Amino acid sequence: MSAYVTFHDLKGVSVFITGGGSGIGAALTEGFLEQGAEVAFVQRSDATAFCDDMAAKHGRRPLFISCDITDIAALQNAMAEAARVQGPITVLVNNAANDTRHTLDEITVEAWDKGQAINLRPHLFTAQAAAPGMIAAGGGSIINFSSVSYMMGNAGYPGYTAAKAGITGLTRSLARELGPHNIRVNALMPGWVLTQRQMDLWATPEGLSAHLARQCLPEHLVERDIVDATLFLASKASRMMTGQAVVVDGGVVVTG
Repeated sequence: MSAYVTFHDLKGVSVFITGGGSGIGAALTEGFLEQGAEVAFVQRSDATAFCDDMAAKHGRRPLFISCDITDIAALQNAMAEAARVQGPITVLVNNAANDTRHTLDEITVEAWDKGQAINLRPHLFTAQAAAPGMIAAGGGSIINFSSVSYMMGNAGYPGYTAAKAGITGLTRSLARELGPHNIRVNALMPGWVLTQRQMDLWATPEGLSAHLARQCLPEHLVERDIVDATLFLASKASRMMTGQAVVVDGGVVVTG
């Protein structure tokens, strides 16, 4: 259970998470389970062991559906299966992403398209699939994971930062379109969260030190730091928040 918050209205809620079996996504799945939610998630790699661990730890097993999110038909079918098993999805968390580094001179048309197919396109089509059920249920919450990387003007992955900027624009458009149906749509903007993937691939002592110097709060972010903010946006505790970009980065970028 979160050391800080309990959102009673999330108990029994049907939650769908993309990439919910590893990294930040795994922490999100556990965070919602701790609140008593019914959680389904998709991931391309096998997450059976993670689900076993969650069942042993919490007495309740998340629903794992193997899926490549670039296959929109398969993704929307997975959402339909989740809704059939655990009721209409009223919380959608678009978490999955791929931040593989690439430079301007090496990126190809194929690589660009693949990056958008992972990092931006699913956010639209999961919302499309979830909206009818949310409307029928009287409302819902969509949380799109963006990133402060484009706000910082980071180099080294232009396709990724373009997609993350696009997510913020998409979020604001969907918030306007779906607001009359009591569906809230917000973007969550994590800073550099030190998942195992980040530590294995890109974190160096020099890089970590330089980034920490940019933060107001002198402590690196971990997966759990993103969970409570997501729970807040999912809960009716944030019922009048929509179309917003909520930054959780230790104070690197500022909004407003």
